[in-house]
Amino acid sequence: MPWATQDLMNKRTEFAMKALQTDNFRALCREYGVSPRVGYKWRDRLVTEGLGGMREKSRRPGRSPEKVEEAVICQLVRIKERHRSWGPKKIREVHLRQHGSAPSESSCKRILERCGMTEKRTVRRMPQTGRIASGKKASLPNEVWTVDFKGWWYDRDGRCDPLTVRDEASRYLLELRALPDARTNTVQACFEALFAQYGLPGAIRSDNGAPFASVQALLGLSQLSVWWLANGIDLERSRPGCPQDNGGHERMHRDVARELEGVVYEERQAAFDTWRREFNQERPHQALGMRVPSECYAPSKQVWKGTPEAIAYPGMATRRVKKNGVFQHEGQPIFLSQALRGWDIGLRRCAEGRFEVFFSQLLLGVLEADTAAFLPATQQVETTTQTPTT
Repeated sequence: MPWATQDLMNKRTEFAMKALQTDNFRALCREYGVSPRVGYKWRDRLVTEGLGGMREKSRRPGRSPEKVEEAVICQLVRIKERHRSWGPKKIREVHLRQHGSAPSESSCKRILERCGMTEKRTVRRMPQTGRIASGKKASLPNEVWTVDFKGWWYDRDGRCDPLTVRDEASRYLLELRALPDARTNTVQACFEALFAQYGLPGAIRSDNGAPFASVQALLGLSQLSVWWLANGIDLERSRPGCPQDNGGHERMHRDVARELEGVVYEERQAAFDTWRREFNQERPHQALGMRVPSECYAPSKQVWKGTPEAIAYPGMATRRVKKNGVFQHEGQPIFLSQALRGWDIGLRRCAEGRFEVFFSQLLLGVLEADTAAFLPATQQVETTTQTPTT
């Protein structure tokens, strides 16, 4: 039976003393229930270290080639101080970019934990919900832009409700701007500047709130979304009460709230611009392979040439929507939406006495010519393969 714990040192000493005198070492090992390798170890320790060598020694390595130097620890802490909400993986990536080398992710995590600079994350299980039917996961820059208002807070300059615009594929934050109000003209002017700088996206995803949509209007069209359509941009909308449909954008809003909301700064927009620059050029993203958004984003090849004066509908009849949202067909007034006022729509015959009604690339519904009845298309935003020209 192996040696008992309570007299372990005495047993080792007794064994080692006998080992120095015996002629049959292996028989002695069998008597004490140890292997020859262990027996030689304790015999040699008695010879070289005396009785003190019979004690159990620490298994900690005498040296650690991977030990993190104090200077590196200070560098990691300084990075974490600048970005309190970033995790060890992002902190390590920034250190690697700045210094060319970095400790392992587990070492960074351990260092920050010992410095009291991390918090245990609460993992929430999200309900299983499908994606919106009209939504598509962007794989290339400018396929889908996402837009929303962060949600207001008060600072020393008053109420602040910043507009955020983000490229879905690259995570590039195109805009973070404190607008004076959320009116259509104000938001449209912001998008005009974005289109001039970055070009046109394939689609824009928003929620159902103003000014992006109007819940009472045909297909939820607002003046702003009509303007997007006129520029050849498809519409995508999250389902009411389902922020997870635009989850990446909402996750970015959480960072804005944590790092900007309630912070005292000299000039509001200057602070927003600095935060956006760091988000795009310094903050690595796990979904991008720890690259930063600016490394993955490029402006759209579809250059914006200004708002089109009119929309052409090849092979279709055209009608002008009046100020009251009505167009005329064979002398009959048909109401669509005041959001379309001043724009032309296209009518394409789909059956005897039936016409599909289009605005730009969007199918609005079907007109029954005999009864002058307009049947709206499904509330799901759909597009047609025939794209009108502007």
